[in-house]
Amino acid sequence: MIISDGVRPSNEGRGYVLRRLLRRSVRAMRLLGVEDAALPALLPVSRDAMAPSYPEVATDFERISAVAYAEEDAFRRTLTSGTTILDTAVSRAKAAAGAGGTPLLGGDQAFALHDTYGFPIDLTLEMAAEQGVQVDEKAFRSLMAEQRQRARADALAKRSGGVDTAAYESLASELSAPVEFLGYTEASSAVTVAGLLVDGVPAPAATAPADVEVVLDRTPFYAEAGGQLADHGTIVLDGGATIEVDDVQRPIKGLSVHRGRLVEGTAALGDPGAATIDTERRKAISRAHSATHMIHKAVQESLGKDATQAGSENAPSRIRFDFRQSSAVPAGALSEIEERVNTRLQDNLEVTDRLMPIAEARAQGAMALFGEKYGDVVRVVSIGGDWSRELCGGTHVQQTGQLGLVTLLGESSIGSGVRRVDALVGEGAYGFQAKEHALVGQLTGMLNVRTEELPDRVGSLVSRLRDAEKELAQLRQSQLLATAGSLAAGAERVGDVRVVAHDAGEVASADDLRALALDVRGRLGEAEAAVVAVGGVAKGRPQVVVVTNATARGAGLRAGVLAKAAAQTLGGGGGGKDDMAQGGGTDVSALPAALQGVRDGAAAGAA
Repeated sequence: MIISDGVRPSNEGRGYVLRRLLRRSVRAMRLLGVEDAALPALLPVSRDAMAPSYPEVATDFERISAVAYAEEDAFRRTLTSGTTILDTAVSRAKAAAGAGGTPLLGGDQAFALHDTYGFPIDLTLEMAAEQGVQVDEKAFRSLMAEQRQRARADALAKRSGGVDTAAYESLASELSAPVEFLGYTEASSAVTVAGLLVDGVPAPAATAPADVEVVLDRTPFYAEAGGQLADHGTIVLDGGATIEVDDVQRPIKGLSVHRGRLVEGTAALGDPGAATIDTERRKAISRAHSATHMIHKAVQESLGKDATQAGSENAPSRIRFDFRQSSAVPAGALSEIEERVNTRLQDNLEVTDRLMPIAEARAQGAMALFGEKYGDVVRVVSIGGDWSRELCGGTHVQQTGQLGLVTLLGESSIGSGVRRVDALVGEGAYGFQAKEHALVGQLTGMLNVRTEELPDRVGSLVSRLRDAEKELAQLRQSQLLATAGSLAAGAERVGDVRVVAHDAGEVASADDLRALALDVRGRLGEAEAAVVAVGGVAKGRPQVVVVTNATARGAGLRAGVLAKAAAQTLGGGGGGKDDMAQGGGTDVSALPAALQGVRDGAAAGAA
């Protein structure tokens, strides 16, 4: 019923409640002895019981079950690995407590289970209690609080540049009103310097050259937010000072801080001037932001309403769009999404924005990003009337036709239940397609085929190349193994040990060296102690394989020891078993010295 209402398992809010319910059900079934997936047996029963009163759980069962089954699969993997680790920790806690003590699982261990292995604390508490072990929950909560504090500090450091926020709060307190943003309609405006920081410290004035942070009474500059990158531009003061702005952040609510370089003159508090954004950059970012809204809508049309935005980055001509999806995007869906977006932008849909109460926005179906905080009055951006409608504070184009073209580069997983689409828009998309077209033209010309024949021709060539590489590898190995007889016959005697130390030169891989060493060892037999070392260069890196026969091992010669020493000479590491070992490094010129080291080691070991 919860999934039917659009909730997805997550670590926050109602999604966390859903996740705990599902996982507790799976856990209970495990305790009852059910080792296989349980929800495929349980969920249809619940559906059949509830469908007469709530028919949507039956009609939408395919989507509902896909979400539930994916969560169970993920949890079963967590349960398998986490249970083993928890059982080990519980056993240690019992051993440490002794016969009469109360076993206690440390908060750091519970935190590691949660943070590293995804094992939820409520499950740790439950499973530990079943075995008579307490958990230091207070210490766990303290560690969780520290982690959240670090995350908040990292986010704040991005917005504040690492400066103590007290400096910004002091500046904000001196302003008569929050900094007014004019950028929805203005690219340039008259401004007054309301605050100035040099090296994070408020200052009455600054003289070029200097890195500065400037607070204006009003600004056309968009401060980075909602995935949209900040504007660049210049602030030119009436006294001649020029500041090149390359970042704008909101370290605290209502305060836009312009970061940049004072390249000329002296800037002082109260100085009037003009602030002007880089309009070409703004246009490129606005195209990316509008394209993000369109991709979001097309993704939901293709994959379902649960494929909601989980993050984004809107940069000049480039988009990164993250969305919630429990499984890989079906083959062909990406092309379908791209086609849908480009069809809609060719319709030249109008892009509008309007301020309204948040209740009205939700009633109109405006999408809000999960985890974002909104006020009582929100800005709603609509594309094509009600086709796409989202709560958004960013800048956009006026008509979708201004986007020109959107190209989706690909999609991938970036975490549990989250996928990422990378895309290009406008000039970036045109440039990418121009390069692709030129590349295809070069290939068709080189292979003398038509464009539609190119995939088959390239596939044929790749297949033939792989076959040729296999034949060449087999030929090289045959030639290499052909030397085994002469190498065994030419084994030198070092004390009571027969030693072969051979440089095979360029080889395909260490497997070839291993095959040759084993062949030579077999030819030498077991009558006398024998050590065989074969070195070579595989893919530009020196490798050494060392093998010993049983007689040599009886005399105390260990292949692992000899290979490790040889590898250290090559500037790397290695080792292995007593009968066979290998090592490698980075210094090809040291290969003769490494093989000589095996000879010397064999002599010393036998002695």
